[in-house]
Amino acid sequence: MTNSSHMVNFAAPRGFSTTFKSDCKETFFPDDPFHKFRNDKPLLKVKKTIQYFIPLFQWLPKYNLSLLRYDLLAGITITSLAIPQGISYAKLAELPAIIGLYSSFIPPFVYAIFGSSKHLAVGTVAASSLLIAETIGAKVSPKDDPTLYLHLVFTATFFTGIFQTALGFLRLGILVDFLSHSTITGFMGGTAIIICLQQLKGIFGLKHFTSHTDVVSVLRAIFSHRNEWRWQSAVVGVVFLCFLQLTRYLRQRKPKLFWVSAMSPMLVVVVGCLFAFFAHAEKHGIAIVGDLKKGLNPPSIQYLNFDSRYLPATVQAGLVTGLIAMAEGIAIGRSFAIIKNEQTDGNKEMIAFGFMNIIGSFTSCYLTTGPFSKTAVNFNAGCRTAMSNVIMGFCMMLTLLFLAPLFSYTPLVALSAIIMSAMLGLINYEEMFHLFKVDKFDFCICMAAFLGVSFISMDVGLMLSVGLALLRALLYVARPATCKLGKIPNSSLYSDTEQYPGSTAIQGILVLQLGSPIYFANCTYIRERILRYIQEEQGISDSKSDVIEHLLLDLSGVSSIDMTGIETFVELRRILEAKGIKLAIVNPRIEVLEKMTLAKFTDSIGKESFYLSTEDAIQGCRFSLNTKKATEESSNMQAVS
Repeated sequence: MTNSSHMVNFAAPRGFSTTFKSDCKETFFPDDPFHKFRNDKPLLKVKKTIQYFIPLFQWLPKYNLSLLRYDLLAGITITSLAIPQGISYAKLAELPAIIGLYSSFIPPFVYAIFGSSKHLAVGTVAASSLLIAETIGAKVSPKDDPTLYLHLVFTATFFTGIFQTALGFLRLGILVDFLSHSTITGFMGGTAIIICLQQLKGIFGLKHFTSHTDVVSVLRAIFSHRNEWRWQSAVVGVVFLCFLQLTRYLRQRKPKLFWVSAMSPMLVVVVGCLFAFFAHAEKHGIAIVGDLKKGLNPPSIQYLNFDSRYLPATVQAGLVTGLIAMAEGIAIGRSFAIIKNEQTDGNKEMIAFGFMNIIGSFTSCYLTTGPFSKTAVNFNAGCRTAMSNVIMGFCMMLTLLFLAPLFSYTPLVALSAIIMSAMLGLINYEEMFHLFKVDKFDFCICMAAFLGVSFISMDVGLMLSVGLALLRALLYVARPATCKLGKIPNSSLYSDTEQYPGSTAIQGILVLQLGSPIYFANCTYIRERILRYIQEEQGISDSKSDVIEHLLLDLSGVSSIDMTGIETFVELRRILEAKGIKLAIVNPRIEVLEKMTLAKFTDSIGKESFYLSTEDAIQGCRFSLNTKKATEESSNMQAVS
């Protein structure tokens, strides 16, 4: 018996509908978005609901000229980066250069309406561009049938949009969490390596190249075509690359000069165009982009191809690139929001990305998301709202209407230098070394993605890394953490005896803490681990001295339990009774206690064996031990007399 007035609450278990509603709310609406205006008037509630789902109506009414000053500068700045990146990444995806410019026109307007991030700048990304080329190119050659290839890319973009929108509406942002930070770090690093190596084709002016993306195939293709190397192209490429890296270094040393690095790709394109035009670069083996027509995006909805022969490739490309682009965009948006102590909604971002790609597939765009380089420039340029994307969209419209043909003289070697410079910044050696120091398993997950992408393929590397991450998660579930608790001297606290060696054990009482949900997958391990703790305490497994008389299980860290778990406790109690050990439960959570009540476990063990705190349980066990000791002494005295 304990003197504490606080007892475990054995209230009647909640109904199925109540628990189901609570579980769904925690799964799909953990942020409880409608709580703030639950008690508002109907019209005000409708207004706030619309503002929640369409963020444009939240910030646009408060918009003013003072904000426009910052967004105008940021929008023009990111446009200067969007033009060369758009052309470069389109070439990386084996698409016409004009498609890259189209993809920076329509999507920014869509994101400004539905996106929740103030700083994210919309555009194409290198990793997804290469993955699209690898997946679709394996089915249809972009050189042999460029029209069909382009139509399949539009179709893959459509599937990406459908996938992202569905995840957003179904509130399944949890799926993105399976792409861990370690996986993304390794994937982006491996992708940067193979993209840099592929750009050697443009640097050396090669005409023949491999369609594979792994390091070995790319290097073999480069050195097997040494007869095609053009020293003129290599010299121009090295000069451009050195200039771009110099501006990046300058930005790192003096962050206020970020605009120098932001404008440098555009400067490289302009200088490259002038050089190619006046020096007749094509005659010296330096290839150029070629014809770029004026005009806005033509409709492409009629070109979506759902032929069963190509459907597996387009669905695969759409889902894989969609997941990667979504994870990258959400992570980048959150990272810059944290700097300003703001928040972004992952589900809103998925819906915004999805609408961007659906509408983009109808208007001659391919996959877009939030690239890191462009977002960083947008942030450093001082953007205040998503209006910077609108400004960029208008600037791209003017470019498409009047300036597009001027970029037809852009040397491919200049685009290769721009891509290589951007990719070198994505290889995060410091983060990889940090992972190695802190968590070796996380480092292995990172290396699986890095080496898999580099030496096998992008999708295989991604699957290997995600597979290792899931294996680790399963190990956490199958082998949950358990620890023995001891009392901290001169306090009422009980802590892990391994972490706090100074804590003292309680004679005759073993206190164990379980720290994870109890499911069928870990029940056997938990039972065997508990019995092993008892054996270790008793010193010898077959000892009959009954050193341990009470076992206390602290379930405060156990959030849920299934029927197999309850049956394990029943079996454990039976084993302990045979050893003369009493079982008691400390601080079970509401879901655990409800299931134990429904399964009649509380009746079989007795409600007096449930305690609210470890201290209460210790007092109860000591009272029992003292009572037993007094009874034994009384019996011995009677026997002597």
